[in-house]
Amino acid sequence: MKYAHNLQLRVFCKKEDDREKIKERIHELADFDFEKEKIEYKEESVELFDGSTMKIITLFLKKQRHTTRFLKNLFSKLNEEQKELLENQLESRLDKNLHFFLRLDKDKLLKEDNYWICDSGNCFHLDICIAAYPHKREAAREIVKKVLMDF
Repeated sequence: MKYAHNLQLRVFCKKEDDREKIKERIHELADFDFEKEKIEYKEESVELFDGSTMKIITLFLKKQRHTTRFLKNLFSKLNEEQKELLENQLESRLDKNLHFFLRLDKDKLLKEDNYWICDSGNCFHLDICIAAYPHKREAAREIVKKVLMDF
C-alpha cells in the first residue's frame, strides 16, 4: 500500500550543531543505504539577519519503497503516547493539500536518541504528502491513522 507520494525532511543546522551527528540521524531515520539507493540529501547555506550563516540539510524521498521504509522506521521509534498525540492532533497537522506535518525535537534526538514530537523550536521538520485516493481529507485521515496503528 502506498502511504505517501513523497516526504521531505529538513534540519536547520546552527554553527554549533554537530552536522555529522545530524546526518547520522537522517541515515538512521531513512534506514537504507543512500549510496546503493542513489539518494542524496541537499545542503545549502543561508545567511541570517546578523550576518552569520546556517546550513539547511534536506532529504527528499519520492519512491514508494523509500517513503514506506522511512515511515515504518520513524513510527516504530515513537512510543504509544507520541502516536496518540499525533492522532489527537491529526486535524491540525493535516493541511488542505493533504500534507501531514510533524517535528522531532532535535536536542532529544541527538543527545538522548529519543524520538519526541514537538511543536516548535530546534527540530527535524517532516512534511509527508499523503497518498489519499480519492484525494479527500477523510481518506488522508484514514491513511495517517493506519500508519500510526500499523507501525
